[in-house]
Order: sequence, then structure tokens, then C-alpha cells
Amino acid sequence: MTMTRQDMRPTPKAGILDVAAYVPGKEHAPGVAKVHKLSANETPLGASKHAIEAFREAAGKLEIYPDGQATALKKAIAEVHRLNAGNILCGNGSDELLGLLCQTYLSPGDEAIYTEHGFLVYRNYIMAAGATPVIAKENNERAEADAILSAVTPRTKIVFLANPNNPTGTYLPFEEVRRLHDGLPRNVLLVIDAAYAEYVRRNDYEAGVELVSSFENVVMTRTFSKIYGLAALRIGWMFAPVHVIDAVNRIRGPFNMNSAAILAGTAAVRDRAHVAEAAAFNETWRVWLTEQLTALGLRVTPSVGNFLLVHFPDDAAKSAETADAYLTSKGYILRRVTGYGFPNALRLTIGSEEANRGVVAALSEFLR
Repeated sequence: MTMTRQDMRPTPKAGILDVAAYVPGKEHAPGVAKVHKLSANETPLGASKHAIEAFREAAGKLEIYPDGQATALKKAIAEVHRLNAGNILCGNGSDELLGLLCQTYLSPGDEAIYTEHGFLVYRNYIMAAGATPVIAKENNERAEADAILSAVTPRTKIVFLANPNNPTGTYLPFEEVRRLHDGLPRNVLLVIDAAYAEYVRRNDYEAGVELVSSFENVVMTRTFSKIYGLAALRIGWMFAPVHVIDAVNRIRGPFNMNSAAILAGTAAVRDRAHVAEAAAFNETWRVWLTEQLTALGLRVTPSVGNFLLVHFPDDAAKSAETADAYLTSKGYILRRVTGYGFPNALRLTIGSEEANRGVVAALSEFLR
């Protein structure tokens, strides 16, 4: 029997090579002197000065292991959001926590649901756990409670709801989220991914705290990568029932957060003035960009996040692909969202005033 090269090396477990690796948006425009990166939903205001100072403090103690419980960060989050610290778990970005939830609650043969244009990482983590991803249709680029409920089977173990959703920027009002939860079996975990919650200024929105506080099968995840401007440090947290915290704690890494992240995150969450400034800036420029792009004849999905989903004409000369190439040549990097089911749209992060005005001017030139 002839041995092949594959027979002579370790083989990943079944299903791993079926997972499509997550590909982030591009960052560079070769040959362009000045680049405005509008592809990753990063805040143009940067991090709080207090968070930066705290980060620098960590440099003097690099030989010491971090606090494995992230006690100071959990305490700060609990105080600011008026939560019980015992119901909080911090992680290396909310991505890590989403993956840990899949490892904890999914097995081969199980199913997990996410919506048609939901975060692609959900699918990857579901498949990595050996479970089957199930997609619920959206309506007008918005999740629908009835569509999600109709996808539930006896094999369903988790439902992921990005609220607001990326890349659409749409959201489900709280009453609809509650209706969704009411229709789920109590052994199904509803994971509300509220990464963009701090940007939402709608009276009918609730990030998920109330549901988590009232039921045993709801988890809310949050991030410091967006409005707090700490994407480089990878800080996430979840608010969950104690039994979920206990289960996930058993498989997470003992030092899954570094000391700099803990210190900077603690300072950032307490700097409410910085958060308010970032939210107000975002609201002003989101409205302005939506109006300007609509006036150019482009359809913009109504967004409550710090980004816009911009749709292009069914014309090869003015398509999203052509627009992306043109904008890149001018130093404006947007996000292609073909993998999310939008082959003729670009996601535009709300950037600095210079970037916002510049990208509108460039699009105006492109469309002419």
C-alpha cells in the first residue's frame, strides 16, 4: 500500500476544512499617499485619553500574569451598567465568547440559527463545534422573529441575533426580541450580540439586559472594539445567567485577557463623556452621509450603527465592484460584503469629517 503525503501528517477533525476562514476587510491602497480606512467600523475619535494612560501603566509590569478573572474590568462594567458582576464574563473580544458558547452548548448533530445577513463568524464557530448552521431569512434586510422561529427544530440549541446587525445596520425592536424569546423552547440559548448597542438612539431598542435578568436561556455579548476605540486590545464581555458563566468558565483559557486590556478597558468604560461624544459625533455624520448618498441616487439601508450599507445600480460601469476599485484608487477603503449576500453593495464606516466629506465627493465623481 502506497502512503500519500496526507497519510503521513495529522488530519483535522471532520468538518474543520469545510469552514471558510473569516476574511477581514482590506486595509491598504497601494500607491496612494493618504488612505482613509472605512472598512472595519472603527471609531474616528480613537480611545479615551484615560484608557491610553492606563494602557501605558501596564508597560511597567509586563513580567506579571494578568488577573485571570479580570476583576477590575468586571467591577467597572457592573457599576456603569448597573449589573451584578457575578453575571459578567470578559473575553479576548466578544468573538472569543461567541466561540466559547458554541464549544459549550453545541455538539455534532445539533443546529444553531443565525439570520440571512448575520455576522459570518457565527457560521464558523457553529461548524467548528461540529454542529449545523441554519439560516433564517430576513425581510427588507432586517431579522424577523417569525422567520427565526420557523427555523427552530428539536435539534436547535442556539439562536444568534446580532442586534443591531452588521453589515445592514438594522435592528429588532425590544418587543420583537421579546416575542422571539417567548417562542423559543427554554432549552434553546438566545445569544444577543449587541456589539453596536452604544450607538443606538431609539426608544424601542434594548440591548438585552432585561431579558438576561429575567430568564435562564438568554446571553448578551458586548465589545470594546467599536465606540470605545480599543479594537487593538480585543476586549469583549457577556452578561449571562450564573449557570452559563460557570459552564463557559470551565473551558476558557485561564488568562484569556492581558493586563493592558483589563486596565484600559476599566478606564474606558468609566469615561462616559468620551462615549457620549463618540455617539453624538456618529449620529450627526450618519444622518449627513445618508442624506448625501441618497441625493446621489444610491440606496442606503437605514442604519443605527456606525456604518452604512450602500447599494449600487445594476450597471457594470457603476457597480459596487467598480466603485470599490475607484474609491481605493482615491484612498477610500470600504468593505465588500459579497459574502454577506450583498454582491452589489459596500459597507461604509462613518469616519472623520475629512473622510466623510471626501468619500462623498469621490462617489459623486465616480457616478458622473
